[in-house]
Amino acid sequence: MILGALIDAGVPLVEVRKALGSLAIAPDTVWTERVMRAGIGATKFCVRGEDEPPDHANDHENGHEHPHDGGHFASGEPEYHVHRSLADIDRLIDGSALSAAGKARARNLFATLGQAEAEVHGVPLDQVHLHEVGALDSVVDIVGSVFALEWLDANRIVSSPLNVGGGTIRSAHGLYPVPAPATMRLLNGAPIYAGPQKSEMVTPTGALLIAGYATEFGGIPPMRVRQVGYGAGSRDFVGVPNVLRVLVGEADAAAPAQSVVVIEAEIDDMNPQIFGMLMDTLLAQGALDVFYTAIQMKKSRPGTLVSVVASPELRERLTSTLFRETTTIGVRYREMARECLDREVITVQTPLGAIRVKVATRGGEVLNVSPEFDDCVTLARDSGRPVKEIQAMALKTFHETRS
Repeated sequence: MILGALIDAGVPLVEVRKALGSLAIAPDTVWTERVMRAGIGATKFCVRGEDEPPDHANDHENGHEHPHDGGHFASGEPEYHVHRSLADIDRLIDGSALSAAGKARARNLFATLGQAEAEVHGVPLDQVHLHEVGALDSVVDIVGSVFALEWLDANRIVSSPLNVGGGTIRSAHGLYPVPAPATMRLLNGAPIYAGPQKSEMVTPTGALLIAGYATEFGGIPPMRVRQVGYGAGSRDFVGVPNVLRVLVGEADAAAPAQSVVVIEAEIDDMNPQIFGMLMDTLLAQGALDVFYTAIQMKKSRPGTLVSVVASPELRERLTSTLFRETTTIGVRYREMARECLDREVITVQTPLGAIRVKVATRGGEVLNVSPEFDDCVTLARDSGRPVKEIQAMALKTFHETRS
């Protein structure tokens, strides 16, 4: 589905074939089909499996389906019996026409997959034999996707939270719950949820590519869209398009940089000692900011407004913390746009020692410079100088260095 979406978004199939090299020598090894999924037209990328006859590529003209969802099969579907080690797959990758950087990326992806399988099955890495994901069609998927992403030359890849599905799947090892154990390992740290479909919605192949390429997860970032691509899966669910959508474009520097949720709760009956612990807990759970405001509540009672700023996907988790750790019986929230300056931390060498400096810019223009306070305090204590003098020294050194 990933490769189908990238081709639908403009990556030429003929270039993908060239990049596959000896992985797709025959013309009928890979092809695309235009299909409909719950009313949405999409591109389905197809690969002739190793257990399928060479002339099967024409079967799609007669309406036949061939399972190709990344390596796991629902009950009743055929199983591939291909067992490859990482060394075998490296040799296949060497037979592709990827660039040197692309081959290295593909090898690293499979090494990551091998490590996940080793941890799941409790065996050394050099004894891992990949089953369904080691089949030629899955290798083609990954090598082709590496090329397609290289062809697009994207320097930032964002993924939405992932619908992993539900139910069970049958693999070479037996019947497993969805998501499969290796998929869960690969998606460690990524936001996931279980949609209504009792099917595997994210395969190990898809998880490998998303975990290997996405630098962040969340909503659509501010961008000017150039191309939209839809990649289709084999199944066609009623009322829900089984497609993966790819948006390709340029970052929009003029648009708000981030969507956030602001969660608020009013409290007037809690031990004030708890507020310090509450702030630490919320920040440790990923809140971007936590602050307290003195307010006047009903019956003229003084109270505290707790405000939490966070990424929208953390709302449920942080709301649960507020209910569990405070005496509030209700919270409210709203989503807002937040615009931030670009930030970096550099180190300047002052006559008294090194100090980290936070530099905020927009469009390349420096708009704010702030020495790291903890560093200034440390040098002030060591030198016996006032903190404000150390701060001034850090700013002076920074501006001298930049001029």
